Amino acid sequence: MATLQGMSGVDLRALVAEAADRLPLWVGKIYQFDAKTLGIRLNGEDRAKYLFLVETGRRAHFIAEFPEPPKHPPGFAMLLRKHLDGGRVLGIRQLGIERTMSIDIGKRDTTYHLIFEVFDEGNAILCNEDYTIIKPLWHHRFKDRDVVPGAVYAFSGTDCSALSPDEFRGLLADSDRDIVRTLAVGCMLGGAYAEEVCRMAGVDKSAAAADVDAEAVRDAFDRLMADVGQRRDPVITSSGCWPVVLAGDEVRERFETFSEALDAFYPKVEGEKKEGSGTKPRLSREEVIRQRQADAIRGFEKKIKRYERVVEVLYENYPAVTGVIEALDAASRIRSWQEIEEILKANRDNAAARMVRAVHPAEAAVEVDLSGERVKVFVHETIEQNIGRYYDQIKKFKKKKTGAHAAMERMITPKPRQKERLVLQKKRWYHRFRWFMTSDGVLVIGGRDASQNEELVKKYMEGGDLFIHADVHGGSVVIVKGATEHLDEAAAFAASYSNAWKAGHFSADVYAARPDQVSKTAESGEYVARGSFIVRGERQYFRNTPVGVAIGLQVAPVVAVIGGPPSAVTGRAKAWVTLQPGQYEPNDTARKVIRALREKLPEDEWKGLKGALNTEAVAAFVPPGGSDIVEP
Repeated sequence: MATLQGMSGVDLRALVAEAADRLPLWVGKIYQFDAKTLGIRLNGEDRAKYLFLVETGRRAHFIAEFPEPPKHPPGFAMLLRKHLDGGRVLGIRQLGIERTMSIDIGKRDTTYHLIFEVFDEGNAILCNEDYTIIKPLWHHRFKDRDVVPGAVYAFSGTDCSALSPDEFRGLLADSDRDIVRTLAVGCMLGGAYAEEVCRMAGVDKSAAAADVDAEAVRDAFDRLMADVGQRRDPVITSSGCWPVVLAGDEVRERFETFSEALDAFYPKVEGEKKEGSGTKPRLSREEVIRQRQADAIRGFEKKIKRYERVVEVLYENYPAVTGVIEALDAASRIRSWQEIEEILKANRDNAAARMVRAVHPAEAAVEVDLSGERVKVFVHETIEQNIGRYYDQIKKFKKKKTGAHAAMERMITPKPRQKERLVLQKKRWYHRFRWFMTSDGVLVIGGRDASQNEELVKKYMEGGDLFIHADVHGGSVVIVKGATEHLDEAAAFAASYSNAWKAGHFSADVYAARPDQVSKTAESGEYVARGSFIVRGERQYFRNTPVGVAIGLQVAPVVAVIGGPPSAVTGRAKAWVTLQPGQYEPNDTARKVIRALREKLPEDEWKGLKGALNTEAVAAFVPPGGSDIVEP
C-alpha cells in the first residue's frame, strides 16, 4: 500500500511491471525539480511521450504533467543528461522486492544503470555497466556499503518470489514468529499485504509460521504477486493507494493505471514559477513571420553598414594595403603559407607585418587591421578587385532588404481564428476492459483474458445486465450494462473478440443469457477452468453474426480513440477504419490504423489530435490474431 509517507516494495513491483509494459522507450530530457525529485521524459513508439517522476525516498510513477523546472539545471541533472540523453531503455527492473528500481539504458557501446532508492532518505545513483558508481545524488557511507563514486553498488535484501518451494518451506519452519509477521518482515510484504496472503491461503494470521501449510501460503503469495504484476486494479481507499483491491477495503476511486492512481494520490510537486508568467502574449503564425522578417531586415542593414565601412577603410589605406597585397602575392609564389606566417610573426617591428592579424591559406587571404577594422584581403587580387567583392556584398544585402520589405507589405494578417479547445477523455474504470457504447448509448464491456472474464462475472455483472458469449471455445465474456435495442452490436462485439477471429472466420454464432443462468458450479466430476462458466437454461442465439471492428477518432464531446462494431463507431467518430480477419499481427495493425487515420485528417487537425492517437490507445481495440484494414 502506498501511503503519503511512501511506497512499499509490493507497490514498486506493480509500478515496474506497468512501466516495463511501455517498452521500447528512449530517454528524452532529464530534470531535477528540487533536492530529492527528478523527472525523465521518455519517448515511446509513434511519438508517444511519458513523464516519469521520482521523489527519492518516497515514490516513483508516471505523471500527467511535470512541474516547471528551474532555469539553471542542477549539476546532477546535467550529469545524467550528458550520459543518458538519447539512450534506449533496455529494461526496467526492481531489485528483488526491495524499494529499489533500476532503469537500464544503452547508449553507444555502454549500458548504464540508473538506480532509484525509494526507502529511508532515498537516493538516485548512476552506475556503469559493471555497477561501479559514476555519481550518486547523495554521497553516503553506511556500515555495510558505500554509496560514493568509484564504489560498486551493493544489493541487499530478499525476494521470496525467487525461493524454491523447499526454501520457502524452510523460511517458515525456521521462523519463531507468527505467519503474518514472518511474511511482513521476512518476505518484505508489510502488514496489509501479509494479512491478505493469510486470508487468500485460508490460514490464521496469528498461527505460528512453522505450523501453517507452507504450500497454501506460497500459492497465495504467488497469486498476489501475479495480481500485482499482471492483473492490476488500481484504487484509492481510505487507507491509501493500492495496485489491487484487498478484501474489506472500501474503494473511493478506481483508475486504469497504477501511475494515474499515484498521481492523484500524492500532492503535486512545487515547480519554479515563471517570471512574468501569463503576461507575455502568444503570437500568431503571421505575427511570428512578420517578426522574423523585421529581424532579418535589421540584420541586412547591419551587414550593409559593415561592408560600407570596409570599403571606406580600404580607400583610406590604399597605398598600405596595395603594398601588403603585392608583397604577399610575390612571397606566396616561392614560399608556403606556413613559412609566410612564421616570417610575419618574426617581423613584428615592420609596420606592414604588424597590419596582418591572421592568415587564411586555403583562400590565399589575410586579415589586416585598418583603423581598428579587421578586413579580409585576397592577395592574388588587386585592391580594386577586393573592393569590388565588398561592393557585391552590399548590393546583395540591399536586394534582400528590398525583398523583405516587399514581402512584409504583401502580407495580409488574417483574422485570428479561435482555436477549438479539445478535451481529452478521462480514464474510466471500464477502460481497462474491452468496451464500446451501443448506438443508443448503452455500455458494453468484455474481458481481455480469462482473469478479466472471471472478474467481469463476479464483480461487475448485475441483475439487469445481459451475458453474451460467442459459441466457440475461447473468447471475451461480454456484459451488456442495461437494456438496448442494438443487441446485434453486442453480439458482433462478442463474435469479433473471440477465437473465431483468430481462426480467420468471418462469422460466428453468439448466444445471450441472463445473469442468473451463469454459474461457476460444475456437475459432479467436471472442472470449470478460470474464466469459463456454466450457462444453464434457454439461451437467445444470434446465428451467423458477422465479425468486424471499426476503430476511429472521436472529437466531441471529448477526444478519444474508440472501437467496436462499425455501426456503433461510425456515428461517433470523425474518422475511422474497419478491420477484418487477416494477416497482420495486432501491433502492426495498430500502426497501420494510425497511419490510415492520419491520412483521413487535415494536417492542422492531426497536429492537435496526435496526442490522443497513439499505438497504445489503438491497440486496445485490435482483436487478437491477424487483421487487415478493409478498404472503403
